[in-house]
Amino acid sequence: MARVNEHYAKLQAGYLFPEIGRRVRAFVEANGGEVIRLGIGDVTEPLAPVIVDALKAAADEMGTAEGFRGYGPENGYDFLLDAIREHDYGSRGVDVAADEIFVSDGSKQDSGNIQEIFGTTCKVAVSDPVYPVYVDTNVMAGRTGEADADGRYAGILYLPATEANGFAPEPPSEAVDLAYLCSPNNPTGSVMSKELLGRWVAWAREVGAVLVFDAAYDAFIQSPELPRSIFEIDGARECAIEMRSFSKRAGFTGVRCAYTTIPKELEGTAADGSRVSIRDLWSRRHATKFNSVPYVIQRAAEAVFSPEGRKQTAEQVAFYMENARRVREGLGAAGFTVFGGDNAPYIWMRTPDGASSWDFFDRLLSETRVVGTPGSGFGPAGEGYFRISAFNSRENVDEAIARIGRAFRALGTGS
Repeated sequence: MARVNEHYAKLQAGYLFPEIGRRVRAFVEANGGEVIRLGIGDVTEPLAPVIVDALKAAADEMGTAEGFRGYGPENGYDFLLDAIREHDYGSRGVDVAADEIFVSDGSKQDSGNIQEIFGTTCKVAVSDPVYPVYVDTNVMAGRTGEADADGRYAGILYLPATEANGFAPEPPSEAVDLAYLCSPNNPTGSVMSKELLGRWVAWAREVGAVLVFDAAYDAFIQSPELPRSIFEIDGARECAIEMRSFSKRAGFTGVRCAYTTIPKELEGTAADGSRVSIRDLWSRRHATKFNSVPYVIQRAAEAVFSPEGRKQTAEQVAFYMENARRVREGLGAAGFTVFGGDNAPYIWMRTPDGASSWDFFDRLLSETRVVGTPGSGFGPAGEGYFRISAFNSRENVDEAIARIGRAFRALGTGS
């Protein structure tokens, strides 16, 4: 019989979000009724009208002999690459070449797949708590040992993101090969300052590390002084990979479009010590395993950058950020200690009375019918915390906060 990849057996229980879904389904089956979901970070507002119009127009094009297109260019169509270069980079004073951008069907996939082009002996660093994909895919690839009693895998350097450091850790004192950074951070909602990001870039260049920078939530940054791209930092082109997504900024969670940027200056080493272009390795992987994002989707993504597209998607971001404000202030009024929610769509809160993250999840579900995300699902340092998402209707957000306020005020419970 075929041997399986035994590294999968190291993974801890089930993936976080399916486990949340399982518990919610069991609760609803036993108790009936509806719940308010502020857990998984899926958008709820419909696609902006200009995006829908672009989808329709591109579909009509595909229905004609003149406009039909089959396989698209591997990196993406020029019209989308040019829009990305102008609006995501040029507007921030960053120069990126078209052939350094790789359009894909999602940042989750890219952040999971990027590890394939690095050696299995590479040592990895992650902040803790962290988006689970960064850790789990490296476990699957065999870069780690078994997990300890706290859920930390041997071979991964965990950098605690705590209240003391504003949930944004400093570079480690030791060298690693790959370091995953996420800003705005999922799950804590923290954003790295330009000064801190500069220290990470300086460290990476000194030790020869590659920074994998996840900027999926950059559109939610409200403070103009905060960097939206790691390439705003001098020297980052020599040490960083950046990933961005249309999922949250433009509601593409069900449409799927993202991109990864890898500068030509970024290099790794082969077994014989020779220098190898990381961009060229990813290009080879991309061409081999991916057949491009559909034309109609790329036209929809292009529409995001149009004047009307920027206006309409900015209004949606503002809608979610108003939800975040209401959640943050409502939880604070109920006595909880809360973080985030000002430059990100997530609120990170302490669980009350020292409750574990999963115990609080069950309690919140049973007493208020509100679903959030246990902090421990993002890593051992997330224990004792809980993530609430701003992605839902205004009515549901207000109702959820009212329910939480009634339940916890009535019990005399804060944090």
